[in-house]
Amino acid sequence: MEEIKKFMDNIYPMSNSDWDYFSAKLHKEKLNKKSVIIKTGEVENYLSFITEGVVRLFIPHEESELTFGFVFENEFVTAYDSFITQTPSIYQIETLTKTSLWRISYEDLHSVYRETASGNLIGRRMAEKMFLIKSNREISLLNKTAEERYMNLFLERPNLLKQVPLKYIASYIGVTPQALSRIRKRIT
Repeated sequence: MEEIKKFMDNIYPMSNSDWDYFSAKLHKEKLNKKSVIIKTGEVENYLSFITEGVVRLFIPHEESELTFGFVFENEFVTAYDSFITQTPSIYQIETLTKTSLWRISYEDLHSVYRETASGNLIGRRMAEKMFLIKSNREISLLNKTAEERYMNLFLERPNLLKQVPLKYIASYIGVTPQALSRIRKRIT
């Protein structure tokens, strides 16, 4: 639980009483590789903090899957749009490796917002961070070549290239696995 405390303190230091209130609402869950965290059509009821593992966010299609996000250790993961609107998710989240999560329910998180001094501020700052990640991804897809997106990924998140199958990376940068193979050959 220390990992989540450090993460939160980097956003905004919580008082001991706020931390005690928040941490009492968390429960730990361990998942195997390829476990589904949320399926398309389900309502997201949890905000989860990854202490071990890698997860992927994707839209399933009959012919292929469109991967649009990866989340690693010491980061939060949720189907955020479903979580905040309490409507069915249009995408899935699954583990790519053995994964450990600390989870808080929608109701408990709102209780933290109401009952603690720092809850709302931390929630707002996390929402702003998530918006910036999403915005930067959209701009990258519109303004950069696939090779530039791959290179940025390599520079910004080298762990991703070590822990994630290339077919998911190809989908994430918007190319076929064959095109990614050609990009990798040109770079090396």
